[in-house]
Amino acid sequence: MSRIRVWDLPIRLFHWLLVFSFIATWLTEDNDRYLDFHVFFGYLFIGLLLFRLIWGIVGSHYARFAQFHYGFKAIRDYSKSLFSSHPQHFVGHNPAGSLAIFAIISLGLIVAVSGLLTLGGEEQHGVFAGLFSFAEGEIFHEIHEISAWLLLGVVGVHIAGVVVSSFLHRENLVRSMVTGYKMTETEQPSVNLHITVAILLLTILLISSGFYFQGYFTQTPDKPYLPFVGPQLASNETWQSECSDCHLAYHPSLLPSRSWQRIFKEQSEHFGDDLALDEETLTELGNFAINYAAETEVTEIAWKINHTVPLHDIPLRITETTYWKKQHHEIEDIIWQQQNVNSKANCSACHLDAKQGTFEDGAMRIPELID
Repeated sequence: MSRIRVWDLPIRLFHWLLVFSFIATWLTEDNDRYLDFHVFFGYLFIGLLLFRLIWGIVGSHYARFAQFHYGFKAIRDYSKSLFSSHPQHFVGHNPAGSLAIFAIISLGLIVAVSGLLTLGGEEQHGVFAGLFSFAEGEIFHEIHEISAWLLLGVVGVHIAGVVVSSFLHRENLVRSMVTGYKMTETEQPSVNLHITVAILLLTILLISSGFYFQGYFTQTPDKPYLPFVGPQLASNETWQSECSDCHLAYHPSLLPSRSWQRIFKEQSEHFGDDLALDEETLTELGNFAINYAAETEVTEIAWKINHTVPLHDIPLRITETTYWKKQHHEIEDIIWQQQNVNSKANCSACHLDAKQGTFEDGAMRIPELID
């Protein structure tokens, strides 16, 4: 038995960074607060896959696709041998492992591309920003989630295969992907370490992550970092002055036009107060509200509110909308009761861009509990 280096340093870095990025994207996918982290690890994920495609052509011997591109017969024979007393052994990727690798790369690319399309459509950010509608973005989101679950399934099968192969061949495949070395009965040369390529990979990763997250290091208490900046929404001086006297001047896009029509029609009974607006001011505010209501779908939140409020429903409060309830149902009552929040209507307590009316993912900060 001789000990040879099978996996070069770039392949090992790729493998473990891909594992890390996949776990990180999975852990951050269900919390809009960490959407920018999810996006970064998604960029890392697709960058690693693109590197693997290149390295599969120009990399060291066992990393090249041509070395483990097995046909159906080879895969069948290898699978049968696993149930025999002498299972076939391969120094590099075995036929079953090669299937998992090609499946992971293929599904990974689908996950990554659908993620970019979701970011462009549903969030209107990234390289595809403005090219797709919110509705199309939601379709891409579905594809993104389904393909991610399929990828997770393939990864699970791959891990199981690694465990089984390690047992049958009496070799630690996980350790070999850490050290790069494997034992073999046939005398074969070790592959080059390719340390320069590995250093270049790490350098690109460090520089890109520093550039991407620099806002967190330069922010101040008075000027917190907003990872995503929404569109510049239409404004009206009269709207700002009249509404902000009592509460946040909620942008019209947060309610459908029929809600604003009813609010101004019933101005004398405005949640216990009389707005006492003259006819000219009432007309100006009414026109502004109707022209820029949720039906305009200028932001993601406007689109989701407009598509979740039943046509027969006329909510007078944003907190009465289906979408608002869905997004806030997990927030504990103690948060609402804190002095720095005090009300469900106090959007600015948690949303840094509440005054702009954009309510971007990543601009939300739930206040810490005060003893």
